[in-house]
Amino acid sequence: MRITVFGGGGFIGSTIVDRLLRDGHEICVFERPRVAPYREFDSGESVRWLTGDLTSVHDVTDAIDGADIVIHLVSTTLPKSSNDDPIYDVQSNLVATLQLLNAMVAKRVGKIVFISSGGTVYGDPVYLPIDEKHPTNPKVSYGISKLAIEKYLLLYQHQYGIKANILRVANPYGERQRVETAQGAITVFLDKALRGQAIEIWGDGTVTRDYLYIADVAEAFARAVQYDGGESVFNISSGHGTSLNDIIGMMEAVLGRAIERTYRPGRPFDVPVSVLDNALAQKELGWKPEIALDAGMRKTALWLRDQIHEKR
Repeated sequence: MRITVFGGGGFIGSTIVDRLLRDGHEICVFERPRVAPYREFDSGESVRWLTGDLTSVHDVTDAIDGADIVIHLVSTTLPKSSNDDPIYDVQSNLVATLQLLNAMVAKRVGKIVFISSGGTVYGDPVYLPIDEKHPTNPKVSYGISKLAIEKYLLLYQHQYGIKANILRVANPYGERQRVETAQGAITVFLDKALRGQAIEIWGDGTVTRDYLYIADVAEAFARAVQYDGGESVFNISSGHGTSLNDIIGMMEAVLGRAIERTYRPGRPFDVPVSVLDNALAQKELGWKPEIALDAGMRKTALWLRDQIHEKR
């Protein structure tokens, strides 16, 4: 199939693109201006690399011309900072996605797979683990915009027949994650530990999240591309919760030494516990996570060591 991947050059997107290429798909990667390909592609891999602006109807229409499926991974904001400028969040993410959907209608692209946020759309849990029927009460603009996009995807599915698969991904970690954004506790913590720096923890370290290795995320998207069933929304998660304190304890075991930590006051937007039920994805997509947390940490630590060594 011909697949356009918006955000295909980033941490999550590049891993998804590599996974889709193994299935023989033709890929068009759409990235921001001046973002270079993350690797050299083999002659047998069909990859078209475009740069442009997601808010530009012209750029988006060009990128999806001839596509069978769109994968939408782009977000211009982060959960921790999205409340600082919710108007920008809505304009650059929600409005841009509506323009993309209109372009898909015009170009008759039949399916979209969208990355939503399993960590923010639900808000404080009413029960655990959180399934797809759980109430959605986001505490940050990032989650509100993701949820609004979900609703519009389902509207366009009903009104125009564009099949929508929404993957509410938990907390991904692994190779190619950008530590400079301080987004992604496991990778950021490992990077600091490998550099001999103290790890900063907001709160008492009991904040619990559902962490998922990036290769498992990519496999879920590969399954969603092939999926033709009747469900639309899926939690993509490990199904297990791990506190920040336990994360650091596991890292100490992986690295074989103690890690210095500094505790800061808790942040009001941090949900205390978020653990997602992935039973629907297992049933419908035939997907389940394969990489255990400690094994994923080891893989990530090896990659980070190589990155740190290369920069010296």
